[in-house]
Amino acid sequence: MTLKIDGESVTAPTGTSILEAARAAGIAVPTICWDPRIEPIGSCRLCLVEIQGYDELVTACQTEAKEGMWVTTHNAELDAYRRTELGWYAEHASAEDLIAHPDKELHRLMAHFGIEPAGCASPAKAIDASMPQIRVDMAKCIDCLRCVQICEEVQGASVWHEVGRGDESRIVPKHGDLLSEGACVACGACTDTCPTTALTDAGAMPSDSWTRTTCPYCGVGCELDIGVAGDRIVAARPARDAPVNKGHACSKGRYAFGFTHSGDRQTQPLVRKGRAWEPASWDEALDHCAAQLAEVIGRHGPDAIGVLASSRSTNEDSYVAQKFARLTIGTNNVDCCARVCHTPTAAAMKAILGAGAATNSFDDIERASTILVAGANPSECHPVVGARIRRHVVANGAKLIVLDPRAQALSEIASVHLALKPGTDIPLFNALAHHIIASDLADKDFIAARLDEFDAFAAHVAQFPPDRVADICELDAADIRRAAEIYAGGGPAYAAHGLGLTEHVQGTEAVMGLVNLALVTGNVGGPGRGVNPLRGQNNVQGTAHMGCDPGILTGAVALEEAKGDFERAWGAELPKAPGRHLMKMIDAAAAGELKALVVIGYDILASLADEYETAKALEELDCVIVIDLFMTRTAHEYGHVLLPAASSFEKEGTFMNAERRIQRVRKVTQAPGAARADWDIICALARRMGCETGFDFPDPQAIWDEIRAVWPAAGGIAYSRLEAGGIQWPCRGESDPGTEVLHASEFGHGPRARLRPIHYHPTTERTDADYPFLMSTGRNLYQFNVATMSGRSANALMRPTDTLDLAPADAARLALTDGELAQVESRYGSAILPVAIDERVVEGRAFATFHDTERAINRVTGPHRDRMVGAPEYKVTAVRIRPV
Repeated sequence: MTLKIDGESVTAPTGTSILEAARAAGIAVPTICWDPRIEPIGSCRLCLVEIQGYDELVTACQTEAKEGMWVTTHNAELDAYRRTELGWYAEHASAEDLIAHPDKELHRLMAHFGIEPAGCASPAKAIDASMPQIRVDMAKCIDCLRCVQICEEVQGASVWHEVGRGDESRIVPKHGDLLSEGACVACGACTDTCPTTALTDAGAMPSDSWTRTTCPYCGVGCELDIGVAGDRIVAARPARDAPVNKGHACSKGRYAFGFTHSGDRQTQPLVRKGRAWEPASWDEALDHCAAQLAEVIGRHGPDAIGVLASSRSTNEDSYVAQKFARLTIGTNNVDCCARVCHTPTAAAMKAILGAGAATNSFDDIERASTILVAGANPSECHPVVGARIRRHVVANGAKLIVLDPRAQALSEIASVHLALKPGTDIPLFNALAHHIIASDLADKDFIAARLDEFDAFAAHVAQFPPDRVADICELDAADIRRAAEIYAGGGPAYAAHGLGLTEHVQGTEAVMGLVNLALVTGNVGGPGRGVNPLRGQNNVQGTAHMGCDPGILTGAVALEEAKGDFERAWGAELPKAPGRHLMKMIDAAAAGELKALVVIGYDILASLADEYETAKALEELDCVIVIDLFMTRTAHEYGHVLLPAASSFEKEGTFMNAERRIQRVRKVTQAPGAARADWDIICALARRMGCETGFDFPDPQAIWDEIRAVWPAAGGIAYSRLEAGGIQWPCRGESDPGTEVLHASEFGHGPRARLRPIHYHPTTERTDADYPFLMSTGRNLYQFNVATMSGRSANALMRPTDTLDLAPADAARLALTDGELAQVESRYGSAILPVAIDERVVEGRAFATFHDTERAINRVTGPHRDRMVGAPEYKVTAVRIRPV
C-alpha cells in the first residue's frame, strides 16, 4: 500500500496507521499520548494531520493509512496549533526538568518548537517517594493517560487510574494515596512511557550514551538499553523492538543494576595466607593457582579436581570453562547450577523428545488458546512472561490452568487452580492423562502418526483415576477432571513449567509426566502448543548446553557419542573416566576423594540444600579457587584464592534464553580495577598449566566461532547476524532464520516419540507430630537467587530479607504475628525468619524465600535428591515452627 506524505511516496503494510507509516519513512510527527506498546487514543491532538478530500483534521495515530492518500503532516496552521497545545503542556515543566530529563518527550518537543518552560513548582504533597525505584510528582502530570494504559495493557496490573472529569480529572494510584500501597510491581513501564517528569526513575541521571545488551537476571532474556554517564550505569530501559520483551521489563532488569558499582566489588586478586587475605598481582595469583592445581593432579590425579561454571556467565565463558576442565585439568568433573534446577527438565525432554530445550517461542503464548502453568510463579520469577500470560488471558479470553501449592497472581484469573500437595505432581499428571483418555479427548491422529506405546501408557494411567488421586494430592477430583478437559479440549495448549516441578526426588520424572500429557493431546510441534521450561538464571540453558555437565559436550550431545568429533576438533584426547556432577563432587569432597574445586560465579555454600553438609565437604578441600564479582560466602569461609571477575555489563559475548534464543551481550562500561572476563581468566590459567594452544582466543567472537564449528545447530548464528537481534537454534546456515517451534515434523531423535509410564515413588520426607508443616522454598519478585546482585541494588529496599509465609490460621495457632521472628527447624537444621501471614498459603504448609544468606534457609532443607540426575529436593521439607 502506497500513499503520499508531505509529498513523499511512502509504502507501508496494510493496517498501518498514518503515524506509523510516517515515522517508518523518517517523517517526524509530534505526539505526547502515543506509545507503540499501547492502543492509540489521540487525546493530545498533536498528531493532527490534513488528508486531501477530508473535511476535518484527523489524528495520525488513530487513522489507518490507505492506498493513494495524500497526507500533510506539517504546515503553518498545524504547527501553530501544536505550539499552542505545547504551551499549555509547558505549564507543567520547569527548567530543572529539562536539564535532568532531556529525553522526556515533552521536553524534546518544547526544544524543537522553541517553547520555554513555565517553571512549574511542585508542592511537597504532590511528591510520592514511597517506592525506592519510582518518583511520583503529579504536579507535572498532563493527563495523557499513558501510565494508565501501559500499566493495564502491558503489565496487566492496573495500578493507575483517572478520577474526576474535565479540568478536574487527575491520575492517582488505584489503591491508597501512595504508589507503594497498591499493586505496583516496580516494572518501570509507567516511568518509561511518561512524557513528562510526573513519573521518573528515582535517582535517574542524564546518560552520555546508551548500549543495547541482555539482562543479567532470569532466563526470559529481556533486551535492555543501558544508559551510562562517566563510565557508570545510571539507567536501564527495555528495548522497544526486542522480540522477547517487546519494550517491557521487570523490577530487576529495570532497577537492579546497582551491583555493578557496589563498593564491595572485588577489584584485585586475593590469596589467602593463613587466616588473612592478601592482595596479589594477576601473575602471582595465577601462578599460585596453577601450582596448587598441578600439585593436586600430581598427587591425586586429575579427577581429584572439579570445575563449576556459572549460569550467569556468557556462552563463551562457559565453553572455555568446560574445555579447561577436560583438556587442561584432564577431567569430566564439570558442572554448573543447572544441576539443581534445569538438569531434570533437560534430561526428561531429551529422553522423550530428543531435545532438552523449550519446544516453542514466547510468542506462542499469544497463539495458545489454553495455557498450563505448572510449578512456576512467572508473575514473580519471570515477570515479563507472567505479564504476557496475564494479558493474553484477560484481554483475549485464553483459558488458564495453574498447578501450584500456593495461590499466586495468575491463579486469581485462572479457570482452574490446582493447589496440590508438594511432591505429588506425578500422580496428578497421570490422573489428568487418565481422564483425557477415558473421556475420548486424546488426539488420536497425532498418537497414530507420531507416538509409540500408547496402549501401555493408557493402561498405566488407568491406575490413577481422579477420585483416587484427589486424596494423594489433597485436591477436589472435580477440579482435576475440569483441568483435564480444558487442557485437552481448548485448542492449542502452551505449557510452561518451573522449579516447582523439578526440585523433587522425582523431578525428572515429573517433567516426563508433563511431556506425556502434551503428547497425548497433540500439544507438541505447532504454534501455541508445546512444553516450555521457564529457566531460572539468565544463561542456565546456555551454560549447560555449552557442555558444563559431566555427561555432555557442547550442543548437549552425549559425551560418549561425540567424543571422537571433539577430539578431532580440539586436537587432543578427552578424559576417559566418567565425570562427577555437582552433588557427587560434594560427596567426593566429604569423602576425601575430591581435593580441589574451581568455582566460577556460583556461591554453592549459600545455594545448595542441606548447607551443613556442604560446609563439611568444603572444609575437606585442599584448594578452592573462586572467580566472582564479590567475596561470596563460599570464598569467605572456604576459599583459598579469589579472582575478580567482570560482570556481564563489562564484557562481550552471548546468552541463550529459555526459548533457545542466542542474544548478544555487549560491553557497557569498564570492569573495575583489575577485574577480567571469566574466559580471559580461565585461558590465562590454562596457558600457565601448559595448554598454549586451544586457549589463545583473542576475543569472545573467536570463541563463539569455535562453538559454531563444533555445534552445527548454531552454525548459522554469526555475531554479525546477531546485531539485528537474537536467533533461535537450530540455525544451521547463514540464510536460516532460526527455528521458532521444535518437533513440527519429527522429534530430535527421529519421527516417533515413546510415551513413558511414570510410577509414583513419593519422597521419604514426611510430616509427623514433631515436624507437622510441609515447607517449600522459592524466589520473590524483587530479589534473585541468593541476592549476590539484586541484594546490592535499590530492590533490596523492597525485599530486605526473607520471610516464612504462613496461613493465617496456622500463625494464630502458633501465636505468631506478622513480622515476628520464628524459628523453623527440620531434621537437618534450623533458621530464624520473620513471619509473613499470607492467605495464599494452605494450612499445614509453609513457604520461605532463600535470598538472604544471613537467614540461610538452606540450613533447613534436606539431603534428598532427584533419583535420575541428583538435583536436590528444595520443595518438600518437614519442619516445626515456633516463636523465637
